[in-house]
Amino acid sequence: MDKFKNKKIAVIGIGLEGKSSAEFLKKHGASVEIRDKTQGEDYLKDLDKFDLIVRSPGVRIAELITHNSELITKKLTSQTKLFFELCPTKNIIGVTGTKGKGTTSSLIYEMLKADGRDAYLGGNIGVPPFDFLEKLTKDSWVVLELSSFQLLDLARSPHIAVFLMVTSEHLDYHKDVLEYISAKRNLLRFQTENDFAILNHDYPVSNESDIYGDGKVYYVSREREVEEGCFALGNQIVLRLKGNDVPLIDTRELFLRGDHNHENVCAASLAAYLAGVKAGTITQVLKSFKGLEHRLELVAEIAGVEYYNDSFSTTPETAIAAIKSFKNPEILILGGSSKNSNFEELGKIISSQDNIRTIIGIGEEWPQIKSKIKNNISDLMLIEGASSMKQIVLAASKIAKPGDVVLLSPACASFGMFQNYKDRGKQFKKEVRKLKN
Repeated sequence: MDKFKNKKIAVIGIGLEGKSSAEFLKKHGASVEIRDKTQGEDYLKDLDKFDLIVRSPGVRIAELITHNSELITKKLTSQTKLFFELCPTKNIIGVTGTKGKGTTSSLIYEMLKADGRDAYLGGNIGVPPFDFLEKLTKDSWVVLELSSFQLLDLARSPHIAVFLMVTSEHLDYHKDVLEYISAKRNLLRFQTENDFAILNHDYPVSNESDIYGDGKVYYVSREREVEEGCFALGNQIVLRLKGNDVPLIDTRELFLRGDHNHENVCAASLAAYLAGVKAGTITQVLKSFKGLEHRLELVAEIAGVEYYNDSFSTTPETAIAAIKSFKNPEILILGGSSKNSNFEELGKIISSQDNIRTIIGIGEEWPQIKSKIKNNISDLMLIEGASSMKQIVLAASKIAKPGDVVLLSPACASFGMFQNYKDRGKQFKKEVRKLKN
């Protein structure tokens, strides 16, 4: 840690990770200056004078270079990059993907804890890894949920890399989809033959990423059996390693809703098993894990109607997965602010699902979604113009019948009507719970 002593360091961005970086570096003798966009347009200028520049995840490298000389690239780093350099244990499990990484990371962490490991969970899930770096020993296990922002300039890969489903995302940040995918592949790129790579067989980008590192490759799938890895077959989650099948759990025993979660269960189970967790311990955790807040979260059952909060769904792909999780009649809440998403497939799914009877369309993106619903739109009840969560939930409750599912899975970002997806989900839960009174 002496490498930071008396160094002049700029921390760019004062979010959760930025604050953590500043505190850690000051503690280890650095002279730290925090730069944040709230300070004005010039906050990225004159960074050449610093010995080190620590970028927060939301800060684009290209933007930093635009305001400074190319030479600053030699001084650029991030908390994630520094953590990999300073971490005393090789037992790092990194998880990335467009969706599913929070659920998968949490499951792996719970499995390691249940097995008695000294385990830590951090990264994009909300705990900066600097917050626990000094608690680690060579025997500790670290599970990191890693976004494309954090992976963009990574120069080391984790011992176990979990590469989930990857589709287009964050095109408001990345210059194009290729940059986004390339950032994700940094999770694998620096693995050695002593490492393990877990790839999702069901998505082309993930499946074709086996050439990007030297780790031993395993696959997960909910569509087919795999030779080495973990798959969902019928109602069973099965580990298959060296020709031996180990059935882990009947999917009907899982609390996690939706077939898409079978991918996450397979990936987490395989990662934990490769880390040495016993099959029985994995099964025990799978039987009790109830999922994360704002991810297909059952809020309440009121008058025979189930209300689900899937506010974390900010892409068409996640909304499709949520819609397909139910056979009951559905009242969907769709729309929000733009992420430059393509709603073509979502429109086709809505058109083909005969259990969708009502859509409450909200936000600036609703007209775009509506334009992609070609068939059966005359059979749907469309409710438009709601400007608050109170109006949305009341509208849903008035038309819902016993056996229906009211599903908030917006397929869009939340800004405009709400601060963020958490605020949107919390408001939904608050208004649903009011219905009980």
